[in-house]
Amino acid sequence: MIKLYTDAATMNLSGKSAAGILIIKNGKQQQIKLPLESKDNHLAEFEACKLGFELVYNQYADETSQEIICYYTDSKIVYQSLEKNYAKHYQAQVDAIKKYQISYQLVINNWISDKKNEGAHKLAQQALHKFY
Repeated sequence: MIKLYTDAATMNLSGKSAAGILIIKNGKQQQIKLPLESKDNHLAEFEACKLGFELVYNQYADETSQEIICYYTDSKIVYQSLEKNYAKHYQAQVDAIKKYQISYQLVINNWISDKKNEGAHKLAQQALHKFY
C-alpha cells in the first residue's frame, strides 16, 4: 500500500503556487516540494494531486497494477470531484488525475482536515518560500 498526501499553497497577491507531496511506502517517506503553474488555490490543489499521482506512477511503474493507493487531501473540492468523477469548472483536471488512478488495483480517496494533512501542508509552505 502507498499513502499519498498532497497540498498546495498560493500567495494571494502574486498568485504563485507550490505543492507539498508526501509519499509513504513500506514505512519510508519521500518529501517533495515543487513550484506549480496554477495561479489560484483550487487549480493548485488539483495540480498538486495530479503531480502526486504522476510521481507515484513513475516511481513504482513496475508495481502499478498491484498497488493500493490511499490518497489524502484537505481540499474538499478535489476530494468531492474525484469521488463524483465530475467537476463543473475543473473537469480537465479530474480527467487527468483519473488517468493515473485507473492504473492501480484500488484507489481510496480521503478528505482529511488541514491539521491531519500537516506534513504536506508544511512542505507546500516551504516550497513557496524556496521557489519564490
